[in-house]
Amino acid sequence: MLDADYIKREIRTVPNWPEPGVMFRDITPLLQNPKTLRVLIDLFVHRYMDQDLDLVAGIDARGFILGAIVAYELNLGFVPIRKKGKLPFTTVEEQYELEYGSATVELHADACKPGDRVLLIDDLIATGGTMMAGKRLLEKLGAVVVEGAAIVDLPELGGSKKLRDAGLVLHTLVDFAGH
Repeated sequence: MLDADYIKREIRTVPNWPEPGVMFRDITPLLQNPKTLRVLIDLFVHRYMDQDLDLVAGIDARGFILGAIVAYELNLGFVPIRKKGKLPFTTVEEQYELEYGSATVELHADACKPGDRVLLIDDLIATGGTMMAGKRLLEKLGAVVVEGAAIVDLPELGGSKKLRDAGLVLHTLVDFAGH
């Protein structure tokens, strides 16, 4: 059976990147292989195909890949949440904390309408800061973030708990607890 266990086995772990002690969970093998890409997208599509959604929002940059394909398969529009300075039109922005500093993400001011029901998607949840910033951006424009989704959860970093504690329903395919 092709499922989340299959996806987990195909994720490459790169030790000591980007710094010593970090076990980087690399999803590019999932994207390179047509079989794993199809299974990955199908797992998300089957979860959301019967939900009342208006848009999919993807977080820069790997969330763009997943989000755009899932939006296409669900016949929904796609909204990119970008790093600061990358969008050409009027934007709203949200700053968030990183392990060593802060960053800012932006969304076009007309990306969604009040009441739009949005699926927010990214590749991985670590500290939860990026997804939380994306959620706040969408809510600034009046959207309802129905669920946050990601391939990987790193629960020991506390992000998924932080997001759930903030009221975000969260769906991840695999976790690497204790790693």
